[in-house]
Amino acid sequence: MFPNFEEVMNKSLVDYIEGTVIPRYDGFDAGHGREHVLAVIAEAVRLAGFYPVDVDMVYAAAAYHDTGLSVDRKTHHLESGRIIRSDKRLGEWFTQDQIEVIAQAAEDHRASSDHEPRSVYGKIIAEADRQIIPESIILRTVQYGFKHYPELDKEGHWRRTCEHMAEKYDEGGYLKLWIPESRNAEGLAALRSIIHNESRLRAMFEAAYSDCIKSQGL
Repeated sequence: MFPNFEEVMNKSLVDYIEGTVIPRYDGFDAGHGREHVLAVIAEAVRLAGFYPVDVDMVYAAAAYHDTGLSVDRKTHHLESGRIIRSDKRLGEWFTQDQIEVIAQAAEDHRASSDHEPRSVYGKIIAEADRQIIPESIILRTVQYGFKHYPELDKEGHWRRTCEHMAEKYDEGGYLKLWIPESRNAEGLAALRSIIHNESRLRAMFEAAYSDCIKSQGL
């Protein structure tokens, strides 16, 4: 499913990240687990091929981008930057200036950020993190609701899903796209079509809700 990153990245860096960074995602919610970070890395590395960037820096920024979830959900992007700056091992592969760019890229990836990413690295990570596949977006939204709002009943999760879809993904929503070579524009158009079709959105919600119920053995 995912590429062999060692083919394009520094092998010792890949070994370090695969051994000590990627496993951290196993403790996060289903929408931000290991599969998510590997998908972000794969897309970030693909997008890096369109720009004159250091692929090792892109790889590191993608790998660390959500590590701050181990500290705090609301400020996880900032915590990820702090984790990058404090990881002394990164000095084996990058200069301090490069580490700062990597940290800023992680800080700037959040869709609700109030500013444009400060570098092309930040734009690549932000775009790779979007992963606008309608079925996956709706499933992750419901999964997040199950984990963080366990008190909600089914209709409460439905209302929360509708509100989140409108606030983030609909026209005028806070999500922004930065890289024209990404696949997200097509995905966003498809998702907006679903958002505007309540019966279709409800059917996809029902499928996601059923998956969450089954995964919890309820």
